[in-house]
Amino acid sequence: MSAAPQVADHTLRGAIANGRMNRRAWLVTALLVVFQIINFADKAVLGLVADPAIRELGLTAGEFGMIGSSFFFLFAISAVVVGFVAARVPTKWLLLSMGVAWAVIQFPMLAGGGAAVLLVTRIMLGAAEGPATPITLQHVHGWFAPAERGLPSSLVAAGSTLGPIIAAPVLAWIIAHPELGWRWAFGFLGVLGLVWSLAWLLVGRDGPFSHTARRRGTAATAGAPAVAAAPAVPAGPAEAGTATSGSIADRADALGIVPIRRILGTRMFAVAVLAGAGCFWAQGFLTTWSPKYLSSIVAVSPEAIGALSTLPWIVGALALLALGYASRFLMRRGVTVRWALGALFGGTLLVSGVCFLLLPGLQGAAAIAVVTVGAGLAMIYPLAPTAVAFCVSSKQRAAVMATLTGLASLGGVIAPAMVGGLMDAAGYVPAPKGVKESAEMIARLGAGMDTSFWAIGVYLVLVGALSVLLLNPDRTGTRLQERFAFSG
Repeated sequence: MSAAPQVADHTLRGAIANGRMNRRAWLVTALLVVFQIINFADKAVLGLVADPAIRELGLTAGEFGMIGSSFFFLFAISAVVVGFVAARVPTKWLLLSMGVAWAVIQFPMLAGGGAAVLLVTRIMLGAAEGPATPITLQHVHGWFAPAERGLPSSLVAAGSTLGPIIAAPVLAWIIAHPELGWRWAFGFLGVLGLVWSLAWLLVGRDGPFSHTARRRGTAATAGAPAVAAAPAVPAGPAEAGTATSGSIADRADALGIVPIRRILGTRMFAVAVLAGAGCFWAQGFLTTWSPKYLSSIVAVSPEAIGALSTLPWIVGALALLALGYASRFLMRRGVTVRWALGALFGGTLLVSGVCFLLLPGLQGAAAIAVVTVGAGLAMIYPLAPTAVAFCVSSKQRAAVMATLTGLASLGGVIAPAMVGGLMDAAGYVPAPKGVKESAEMIARLGAGMDTSFWAIGVYLVLVGALSVLLLNPDRTGTRLQERFAFSG
């Protein structure tokens, strides 16, 4: 009787089946998941402290919306700069620097800072967190062969949605605790960031598939037992309109260097930026205005806001995991990246847009359900840079993904200020501390938010359809290699 075939140990299924888990690869992946949890908890905390902060600091809705937008003022610049630095510096040290910076920046608000301090620290935090998603994806890609990157990438991406899920109830309890209050929500995240940084200093390192390992001349599997190259995925049928047959995943790590301007000038990159901006708009809304929407429009009790605020992030986490598994399943069966990843991403955004279009006018449980699904399905942004990364050299992935993230983050700049401005335009004026808002003011708040829902709904439907049609790494990567690739 022939022995049962062994499954590659660097896959989660194979590691369990063969009893030889590559502990380092999956431990690094787990730490990066926690890293992303902290990353998005840092974003979500502003929305959770919205009501007490607005009242205590004497802010208008527009002013608080501007503070929410300020998180993204330097986000794009830092994402692009650090992305290019990552081509030469091991991403282990970049991640450690970010973790320490996030922690330190939280403490001024704990010490009693006012509106100006809140504004400055949010700008600084945005600069420190700008490169987080592209650098974590670049790092985890260094631990797995191309055909196996879908699952760990989705796990890391899901960490971004788990942040508010895990943190919101804890932060809501801290904010409501009479001996702690909303300022300690920032302090708690600072302590958590320092703990993660210490763990990463002890455990984190760059993987055997990373560009730094290749530059040192290290073999793909050197220094990493049980990490083996995945079997080649059988080539699928030729796509209509593509220059060659098969999936770009088959040769992703063998691609030559292409001038960055050529990559950034492709239709695919432009569509990814536009779609990503829609995702960041949804993130900006969730992290700044969602708790206010739940408390004022849906009339949810303060005790329930923390739990209900997590629902869109739960949907986002499940969507990322489902799409990540589906893309891995399809690619391992020869389906091109365009259909296994790009089309799934675009179709999901289209559904999200339809939900936002249905949201205005809804109340109660119906409003909670629709905003949960609509905003949750928009949490799949990491799939966009993951798709784009398939068509560029490993040495350029961090720079390209970071540039994409930086440009897409403009959606996060627009969302909080846009919603706050529309609320001001509708005549909404926040009630002073200790005073209950009138029904008229709540109606005006709702009118401003409904206008923003119409706008983002139409936008997501359009960019979702464009993503299905044009987010095609197979065709784009092939054309870039044929026309512009050079060794380096």
